Order: sequence, then structure tokens, then C-alpha cells
Amino acid sequence: MDFRNISAWAIRNPVPPIVLFIALTLAGMIAFTRLDINQNPDISFPAAQVVISQPGAAPTELETQVTQRVEAAIRGINGVDEMSSYVSEGNSRTFVQFHIGTPVDRAVNDVRDALARIRSDLPEGILEPQVERVDVDGGPIAYVSAEAVDMTLEELSWFVDDTVAKRLLTISGMSAVRRGGGVSREIRVILDPVKLQAQGITAAQVNAQLRQTNVNAAGGRAEIAGAEQSVRVLGNARNAFELGQTQISVGDGRSVKLADIAEVRDLYAEQRSVAMMNNRQVLSFALEKSKGSSDVAVYDEAQAMLAAIEKENPKIKFTELYTSVDYTREQYTSAIHAMIEGAVLAVIVVFIFLRDWRATIISALAIPLSAIPTFWFMDLMGFTLNMVSLLALSLVAGVLVDDAIVEIENIVRHMRMGKTAYQAAIDAADEIGLAVLATTMAIVAVFLPVGVMGGVSGQFFKQFGLTVVVSVLLSLAVARLITPMIAAYFLKAHGQESHGEGRLMDVYMAALNWSLNHRWKTMFLGLGSFLAMIVVFMTLPFTSQPTMNTDYSQVQIEMVPGSTLEQTKVVAQRVTDILDAAPEVAAAFADITVGDESNVYITLKKDRAVTSVEFERALAPKLREIPDARVTFRSQSGGLGRDITVMLAGSDPDKLNATANQLVSEMTHLPQLRAPRVDGDLQRPEITIKPRLDLAANMGVTTAALSQTIRIATQGDIDQNVAKFSLSDRQIPIRVALKEASRRDLSTIENLPVPTANGGSVPLKVVADIGFGAGPSELRRFNQNRRIVISADLAPGAVTAEKEINALPTMKNLPQGVERVSFGDTKLMAEMVNNFIVAVIAGIFLVFAVLVLLYKRIMPPLVNMGSLLLAPLGGGIALHLTGNPVSMPVLIGLLMLLGIVAKNSILLVDFAIEEMDKGIPKKQAILDAGHKRAQPIVMTTVAMVAGMLPVALAVSGDGSWRAPMGIVVIGGLILSTVLTLVIVPAAFSLASGFERKMAPKLSKWLTNNEPREEGRSAPQPAE
Repeated sequence: MDFRNISAWAIRNPVPPIVLFIALTLAGMIAFTRLDINQNPDISFPAAQVVISQPGAAPTELETQVTQRVEAAIRGINGVDEMSSYVSEGNSRTFVQFHIGTPVDRAVNDVRDALARIRSDLPEGILEPQVERVDVDGGPIAYVSAEAVDMTLEELSWFVDDTVAKRLLTISGMSAVRRGGGVSREIRVILDPVKLQAQGITAAQVNAQLRQTNVNAAGGRAEIAGAEQSVRVLGNARNAFELGQTQISVGDGRSVKLADIAEVRDLYAEQRSVAMMNNRQVLSFALEKSKGSSDVAVYDEAQAMLAAIEKENPKIKFTELYTSVDYTREQYTSAIHAMIEGAVLAVIVVFIFLRDWRATIISALAIPLSAIPTFWFMDLMGFTLNMVSLLALSLVAGVLVDDAIVEIENIVRHMRMGKTAYQAAIDAADEIGLAVLATTMAIVAVFLPVGVMGGVSGQFFKQFGLTVVVSVLLSLAVARLITPMIAAYFLKAHGQESHGEGRLMDVYMAALNWSLNHRWKTMFLGLGSFLAMIVVFMTLPFTSQPTMNTDYSQVQIEMVPGSTLEQTKVVAQRVTDILDAAPEVAAAFADITVGDESNVYITLKKDRAVTSVEFERALAPKLREIPDARVTFRSQSGGLGRDITVMLAGSDPDKLNATANQLVSEMTHLPQLRAPRVDGDLQRPEITIKPRLDLAANMGVTTAALSQTIRIATQGDIDQNVAKFSLSDRQIPIRVALKEASRRDLSTIENLPVPTANGGSVPLKVVADIGFGAGPSELRRFNQNRRIVISADLAPGAVTAEKEINALPTMKNLPQGVERVSFGDTKLMAEMVNNFIVAVIAGIFLVFAVLVLLYKRIMPPLVNMGSLLLAPLGGGIALHLTGNPVSMPVLIGLLMLLGIVAKNSILLVDFAIEEMDKGIPKKQAILDAGHKRAQPIVMTTVAMVAGMLPVALAVSGDGSWRAPMGIVVIGGLILSTVLTLVIVPAAFSLASGFERKMAPKLSKWLTNNEPREEGRSAPQPAE
């Protein structure tokens, strides 16, 4: 039994195929219920992040003392791809990305080991360095607020941190629960600067003594009264009052009560972040999921858990402020609906053509029998139901029925020749078997390279390519095993009838006859189509990915460096007031942080008249008018939050800044851009303290002592160095610092006591000059070089401005030592386009290899390959008519077009070759092929168009990704089918004649021309 007559075997032995597909269908149904639903596929690139905090430290000091040393230690680790660092006040973050394939656990351990080797070289005042495995998948999936009528803000904050977070983190796939707003409990030791000066003691000395005295410690072990007892030293105060009675040594054998020099209160930490909703402060927490888990499943379980907590605590109320899961769920639902609607339309097309309900049912069975088992294979490969895999299923909705249509149409044609259904099924299936195999393998050959692409983009499109391949192979199995078998037993023969006749067929046969009589004119028509295709696509704009029409948006607020929490709240309130006044906005929630970027999360109304991007670009000018802040919408495509992001890197900061400023001035003249600027270029105000080195040396005052004294007095010591106050369920810090009002007076800082070598103290202004200055508010680094980012928004209606930016004089002539860095989305897109080009070329060669194996000849496959040039023209015209740019889904649609056009030409050429092998003249064979194969080709095309209509129209959900793909496939299918039916036969006729003329000459030149007689035994040697 070979593949050609496997259908005959299935007809004679129907039970095995039926059992096989029942089992596959059941497995697919079970797998479908287990598949996770996500917005995007999980992309697992090995990465680690090093976070080092030094409260109060300036970015310039952190860069030289911390960041550069961390980068130097990490750079030598095997497998590091790139490093990027971000330094802001008191915080250094270094992101390390490793090459794909590096074990992530080993990578994190290598980073941790490298950091341990340089730990002693880092400053004393830093918090313990944190090495984190990057495991969070995107941003928060939801923000939730908590309210309580019987708790203070501090109690509610602890309830969220302790009870809510612990319960939510038990959910599988929940990565983090991060509280925003609220407060953390602290014992505040609020020092009086006048009394400190009078006693001659510093804030650092008070903090150090509390650390030594207010502690419970181990005391060893004793044996008393014949029993062993452990010894505990209990020095912890029981409350704030008792802590205030602690005696503090002030030198010369004297001591004072802590309460005499400070106010000791059970309060909360200084508030540095706040969450706002509807003009009032709320306590919020963000839910973040881990990689490999389902957005929808994690969100649903979190909602159930919060409902259970509410039931257990009736006075607690949780309110959802924002979520992106509704969009994910809606996309999933609309994609499934589009697939079902497309399948139904494809089945209707079959009925219209064949006018036989039995044949229609047999064709319709191919769709569930191909699609449902695909879910089982997706589950085996670890795929999820996400934007990419659902795109693949939407794309193949019309294709799955193609093989069955070709089979059933051929069976019906044989029945109408007067055969019984049983005999017609056997003869028709055997006749068309290899053609169906070749056409399916053409699509597999196109999409298999996409499924095995390398890099990050390969992980993104692996699910797409392999889902298409699996579903199409299953449709081949259905077409060869199930369709003929059911047809043999279910169809009813009605004797001889006409098949595939009518006015349209007469018109086509006349056109085909003309093309065969005017072959070179037809070839010029094909050449004209190819040149037109080049012109059409050259005049289309290109963008990496289409902007999505989401039901949410995000505004970023960057304040003037040095802004206080109150000032940030005022700006955030102005932003939310502007947003609330917009008719498209349902809710706006602000997550505000001092000294860092604040965000406003917007939930848009579902029944709005504009897309989310149109809403953002219309409102952006109003937000830019807000003074003392940079307020922008977070872009879907920009690497750092805006539409256009250009990164320059170099070792000379001054040259880098000058180049960036020059580039910004040139970008302001581009009409496609709005508000170009250098990110992070604002200077932050500073109080500078410069020791008088000679006087400080005489008194024994060191710069380190100055730094420690001032830092502890103004903001308290770092958490790991403060005394702790023990409660029954946790320890809280005892924060020693001046009262906040004192920090507003420069004279207070000038008169802070500084310890000397002889045990006394002197005012700070005696040993140091105090003044005002400015320094950078943030620093960015890339691969151990300083980097600078220029960003801009796109003007309304603009798709991209990459070409215009690259043509600017500064970009064309970057100074020596300054280079443009490809990063983030830009780097990913460049890699994706390159990989796609390689995949397309590989796919074309694989299609060629499949056809050579089928025909065992060279020229017919070349004709089929030439037909691929006709595929994109109709798609390009459709894009022009609908105003869509070339984007990633368009490229995917073009890939599908290549497979389908190859499929159509294979059906024509294969039949013509079979007829010619029977001795029928070439022209008659080609005309017969056109007559017999035109109907199945048109049927599969119309079925595919019908299947793609719901995708292109995107009636429900956001069709920003699906619609361009549907449009290019429909446009390309319609025009390429017409061109294929006319041009391919003429091309085959020319190629066949060329092959016949050249074959003898090539045989003479390339072979030994010896006669080949099979079965003849070689002469035996004489004995």
C-alpha cells in the first residue's frame, strides 16, 4: 500500500480511520479545556536583573561606585548577550540578557557569584544587592483597591501585605502582589536638632546605640537545678513610651533619656507613593502573573480569592480599578467566533457549487476533524491560546476544507461519469492522491521554516508556524482517510450528468484557449503583473506591527526633578481631570511615586466611536500643555513608552549629549513627529557639601563620617542598619531622623553636629562648605557605555518615521565614538524581518523540492514557482484600497498566499502531466486540465475567501492584527486565482516545449548515453 491508494485501503477498511479520528477528536476536546488563554505567547529568554539601592545617593556617584563595577563583573560571564543599566536617585538596576538557550537558573547563579566577588568593593551604605530572575510576564494584569470601615490606613496596608498578598500568592501562576499607596508602620524617633547640638551627639550615634540596646539576643546555655536551659537576652522595648526611656550616652560619662532629645512615636514611614481614584486616595495593589501561566486563569482565581476574603471580612471591600484581561478574553472569544463563522461560510460555498447536501456534509466534517485534534498537538507542544496561535487557527479556517473539497469534487465528477459512489471514491481518490499530497506539502513547506525560526522572534512565531503545519497535515489525513471513505458509503450516485459546465466555464475555456494560442503575450501579462506588484508594495508604508485598539490606555507622568509628593499629586489630578472629561473614558486610576515615573491607568468605554490610538493622539496635545511635567501616553510600539525611540551610545557623555540635542533640533522639523526630546535630560537640584580637607583632617572628621551623619539625620539609616521593634507577628524598623519641618531649613543642616576624633562634635558648617548645585536626574547605560534616548510621538495619521529619521544629517554622519543602538522593539523587529526573509526563502526552496520529488522533473516545478510571483499583487491592491500599511500580519498573509497559489498551480500542472503521460497531445491535455481543475480551484478559493471574511471584517473584538491579514489574503486570492488559471497553463506549455527541445542536448552533454536495461544479469567471469 502506497500513499496513492491509501484512500482505497480506508474505503475497504473503514473501522481503523474512524477509531483513529474519534480518539484524536476526544483528545483535542480534552486538551482544549486545558489550554491556557494569554494575550501573547510566552517568550522565554534567559535574563536576570541586579538591583542595588543606596537611599539618597546621586546617580553620578551610583554610576561610578556601583553600576560600573557590577557591569564589569557581569561582562565576563559566559553567554551574556547584552546589558542595560538604569541609574536614578538611590537606585541602580542592571538588566542582563543572555543568549537564547542559556539555562536561566545557571545564568542567575553566575550573576549572583560575580556579584559576591565584588561585594567588598561596593559602598557600605547600600542595601544588600538583589539578583532576580526575570520571571514576570509583561505588566500587571489588574489593579485592585481595598477599603475598610474599621481599620486605619496603616492597619489596612498591613492587612493587604500580610493576609491578601499571602492568599493571592498561593494561586498557581501569580508572580507578585505589589501594593501601591498606603503606609508601612514604623517607630519614629524624631530628633530635635537644637537638643542634639546642646548635647553634642549626632543622629548616627543615637541610631547606633539603639541598635546595640534595643535587641533580643541569644545568651547561650546553662544547667540549673539539673535541667538544661537556654539563655535569652531581652532588650527590646515593649512600646514607644518604653523605648523613649532608653538612656543614650552623650560622652564624658553622661547620658540622657531618648525622650529628652527626641519625640518617640508609633507612626508610619514617610509616604513616598500614593494611589488616587476619583479625586481621593485609595490603597491599591497590582497583580502580576509569571511566565508560562494563563492571564485569564490567574485573573479568575484571583477574583475568586478576593471574593472569599471579602466574605470572611465583611467590612473589607475590593474594587477593580483596571485590568487588561477583559481585552485578552474578548480577543480569544472573537477569534474563536471568526473561525467558526469562517468554517460555516466555507461549507455554504461547497453546497452552492456541488448542490448536494450529502457531499456538503462530508466536506464540512473535515473542519472539526482537522481543527479539534490540533488542540491536542498544541497541548503536547506546550502552546497556549494566544494572539499568535489563534491567528493561525483563523488563517486555516478556510484551508482545512480545501483538501476535502478537492477530493469530494473529484469523486462527484467521477460519479457523474456514471460510476457508483464506491467505485467513484476509489478511482477519484487514487487519481488525485499525489496532487493533494503535493498541495498540502506546499503549505507545510512554506510555514515549517516559520515554526523553526531562531531568536526571540522565533519563539514568538513558533506557535504560529507549527499550529498551521499540524492543522494542515491533519486536514490532509482527513482528506485521504475519512472523506473518500464516507463518500463511498454515504453519497448517492445519480447516473451520468454534466459536471462543471456553464456560461462561466465557457468564458474561462475561451480565455484559456486564447492564452495557449498567444503564449508570449500571456507571459508579458504575467511580467506586467509582477512589475505592478513591485510598484504597489513600494508605495505602501511599512510598520513593524499594527496598533491595537485596546479597551485600556496608560499615561506616563515625568515630574521636574525635586518635585514633592504633593506637587506630583496636583499634576496627576490635572491629568485625571482632563481624562475624566473625555467621553471615551470610563475610569482613570493614578499610581503616583515621588522621584520616579508616575502612571495613570485608563479604562475606555467599549461603545466609543474612536480607536484607542485615535483617542490618545487627539488628547495628547492637551496633556502636553500641563506645566512642570512631561505627560505622554505610553505607546504600544515604542521601546521606552513613546512611538519613536532612538538610542545613541558612547563613552564620552559630553559628545553624546551634544549629538542628541542636535538630533532633537533636526527632528522638530519632521511633520510626522510631535514633541521630540531627550529623555532624562533634566537636572535635579542638589545641596552640595564640600569638606574643608585641612580643617577636617585636623579635627579627625572624615568624608565618610560626614556622609553617614547627614544621611541618617535627614532620612534615616538604611533598613538593614536600623534598630528593630518586635511585634508578635513581625518586626518594624525604628527610624531615627530629624523631623520633616527641620529639613526645610538650610541652617538646620549647617548646624548638624559632626563627630570628631576626640569624641566631641562640631557643627557641619565648621568643617565643610555648603551650597547649591545640580546633577543628572537619571543615567542610562548600554553594554558598559553611557547611552542617551531621544523619543517622540507620531502625528495623527502617521504610521512610521523611521526612514525620515535615518535620513537626517546627524544620523547619516554620527561623530566618531557615538553609535546608534538597536534595542527593545526595534531590535526585535529587525531580527523578526530578517528571520522572516530567511523563512520565506527556505519555504520557497522546500516547495521546489516537494514539486521536484512529485514530478521527478525540473521544468514543471519551475512553472509552479513562477506562479508564486503572481500571489502578492491582489493583496497589495487590497491594502491600498483599505488604507492599511505593510505589517507583520500582512507578511503572514503573504506567506499563506504563497502556499495557496502554489496549491492551485499544482492542481493544474499535475493533471496536465498525467494526461500527457497517457499520450494525449499537449494542448488538449492542458485544456482538459483547465476544464477539470478549474471548478475545484475556484471552489477552494471561494471557500478560503469566505473563511477569511469574518477575519477581515473583524465584526467582534479588536481586528487590528487579524484584519490586515484577512484583507491581504482575500485580495491576493481573488486576483492570483484568476491570473493562475490563465497564465500558468501558458507558462507550462512553453516550459514543456523548452524541456522537450533541451532534453536530448542535456542528455548528450551530461550523461554517458549507455542503454539502461533493468533485470538483465551481468556476465559471469570464466572459471
